[in-house]
Amino acid sequence: MSLSLNKPKLDNLANEIWKSAERLRGKFKAYEYQNVVLPIIVIRRLECVLLKWREEKRAEIRARQPKRSEQEIDALVKKLEQNPQQSAFSNKTDWTLRRVFEEDHTLLEKNFRAYLNGFSKNVDDIIENFNYRAVIGQMVKNNRLAAILNQYKELDLGPDRLSNLEMGYIYEELLRRSSEQSGEEAGEHFTPREVIRLMVELLAIPIPKKHRSIYDPACGTGGMLSVAKEHLFDRAATPKAKARVEQFVSVHGQEMSPTNYAICQADLLIKSDRHAKVFLGNSLIPHEPQSREPGDQLPEGKFRFDFMLSNPPFGVTWGGKDGYETEARKLKKTRYLAGMPRTNDGALLFLQTMLAKMQPPEKGGSRIAIIFNGSPLSNGDCGSGESEIRRCILENDWLDAIVMLPDQLFYNTGIYTYIWLLRNEKPQSHRGRVMLIDARRQFEKEPKSFGNKRHRITDAHLGWIAERYRNGWEDGYRDEDVKLFATPDFAFHKVSVLFWQTDENDRPAMVTERYEKAFTAANIKKEQEFYASDLNFKIALTEPDTGRKATVNFTLGPERRVSQKSSSRP
Repeated sequence: MSLSLNKPKLDNLANEIWKSAERLRGKFKAYEYQNVVLPIIVIRRLECVLLKWREEKRAEIRARQPKRSEQEIDALVKKLEQNPQQSAFSNKTDWTLRRVFEEDHTLLEKNFRAYLNGFSKNVDDIIENFNYRAVIGQMVKNNRLAAILNQYKELDLGPDRLSNLEMGYIYEELLRRSSEQSGEEAGEHFTPREVIRLMVELLAIPIPKKHRSIYDPACGTGGMLSVAKEHLFDRAATPKAKARVEQFVSVHGQEMSPTNYAICQADLLIKSDRHAKVFLGNSLIPHEPQSREPGDQLPEGKFRFDFMLSNPPFGVTWGGKDGYETEARKLKKTRYLAGMPRTNDGALLFLQTMLAKMQPPEKGGSRIAIIFNGSPLSNGDCGSGESEIRRCILENDWLDAIVMLPDQLFYNTGIYTYIWLLRNEKPQSHRGRVMLIDARRQFEKEPKSFGNKRHRITDAHLGWIAERYRNGWEDGYRDEDVKLFATPDFAFHKVSVLFWQTDENDRPAMVTERYEKAFTAANIKKEQEFYASDLNFKIALTEPDTGRKATVNFTLGPERRVSQKSSSRP
């Protein structure tokens, strides 16, 4: 699989599609365009696959049974189509987008809905997660259904014209444009394919001789999972090796966005990947079937994975009224035992989710590649949730390497990013050590910028990084961009130091100052804990009615509490 894409061709197609979306202006808000356009693109691509399958099956039957009539062949093809062993998905009607459009337009909505209702359950699940039947009602109300069907009824979106990699680019480009219109966070959807290739290369997934599983807890439209498996197919040099990849490699994922989940499921259907298991839901919280929000349906109690890779969204809030803190904290004593990060950044929750799903070392262990921004490297003071999570990772010797990537690699953000590599089956030469690779200069300029993406990693850069990760552990290896550290080098203690000031007679100096804070038990307690000595107070009092003034002096020892009542005098 080539790293390169014919981006001018793909951009022209994306522009053509987006222009059709802009015809919805005035009837739909800009951020709603994707609700109309993405589902019809997916449906048309599925239709292209199905139409090709039917033609190939007709030709096959015609060659084997030349005496059958065309009507008999059509009936047999339709029957075979309904068999899941023959076709990954089906439609029991005779409708196509073209036929729906060419029939009486007074029946347009009825016929289109009949066509959609004719799909097999796996496609119906995709349509439901797009919530497309409700959108059809909006299109009819706004007199846009005919125009949309006319636009896409003959657009060639089949795999012969657009590979899954290229179609993924189209999906993600449209999502990116829609995100810009709605003001969503940068980097929400798309990881450049060359970055995924680098992650897969660093994981060193072998051509399997037994079952091997790959997992992504935030799989989006499925790019990581797809590229990982396609990379293995590319490396398989013989038909026998390719058959082993098909037989033994299974991909697993979870995605929170119904739209992204629907696109991912459509991609898997088109590839007829029967070993794939992707679920809709939040992988960071427990799954409770009765809950309105589905949770982790691949829990570590039942599932462990050999290889894991992910690019979780940066800076996602998981607490507060818009978060899911209550549900996530149900895993505090199990999955998140090491600690819980601040509620405005859930990145380390994703990492802990992956760590919890590692195979035990005696069963071969697991390897992880995850993309972070700079926050998980340093956020959190000593003793905070983030710090305790990092401490747990280092003390268990799971962190293997961190690769610093160039900036401006991603479509929606120009920031520097990092690939963390973790494993619980380190070879002897890796144990007790962490490698840092500075790959910030390993890029070339994009001929044309795509959003914030102005740099790209080529095969040569990928090889440069992979070679250093493979060989940098050897004794005597020297490279200014590769540094090795012992895991204890990252540890530190925070110590509070109190310096007593003395006067000219070397006696403790007394500090006299106005007390500006509220005179509450909580504030006084903090002062007592800090000074750990007597506190002398001089309080000036004024009687409001008479103006009479008085002064009260008293001393509080370190153990005396303001809330304690003194015994009354007779």
